[in-house]
Amino acid sequence: MSRRSGILEFAVLGLLRESPMHGYELRKRLNTSLGVFRAFSYGTLYPCLKTLVANGWLIEEPGNITEAAATLAGRRAKIVYRLTAEGKEHFEQLLSQTGPDAYEDEHFAARFAFFGQTSRDVRMRVLEGRRSRLEERLEKMRASLARTRERLDDYTLELQRHGMESVEREVRWLNELIESERAGRDLRGTATGGSAQQDTTSGATGGLPRPGDEPRPDSPDDTAT
Repeated sequence: MSRRSGILEFAVLGLLRESPMHGYELRKRLNTSLGVFRAFSYGTLYPCLKTLVANGWLIEEPGNITEAAATLAGRRAKIVYRLTAEGKEHFEQLLSQTGPDAYEDEHFAARFAFFGQTSRDVRMRVLEGRRSRLEERLEKMRASLARTRERLDDYTLELQRHGMESVEREVRWLNELIESERAGRDLRGTATGGSAQQDTTSGATGGLPRPGDEPRPDSPDDTAT
């Protein structure tokens, strides 16, 4: 299984843990809530759902539309996907993982979107791992810029600086999140004795997805299955 397909499976399980959905609803949530999935198509989601069903982590149920009505409308009946007990257990195991993959760009965005369902100690390990990964990246970028500065034209040099500034901003953001976690505050700045809760559906969580990004509109021919 590729890394990207693994991230998609994680996100699908997480969304279905909230409530059962059909394919169109899932795609819409993935596009609007998780910036990493804005460019994917239903042709990518459908095989993922089939794999999760085959593994026993999801079950397919008929939607509200009847077969007769679907036939008259010229389309197939909706299929609703529901998380099984085994699927919930598997998702909770994935949530507890804090290995290097959790720090990478795409995987971190997906993991962060489900921090509201993640224990504080796991959140801290993921945040600290992500910060360390970015600090290493920033050090390499600075060293590379120092070596090549004299050979770069003004526009390429400005692009390099822009990339460094983006990483520096995320490191500052991570520092703020880590400080809040250590102080026992949630993202609204209030003290909490349990897991920090956040709105993972707004798409405005500390730059992931980043400001200025707009979700790709759904194609008119996307039908729910």
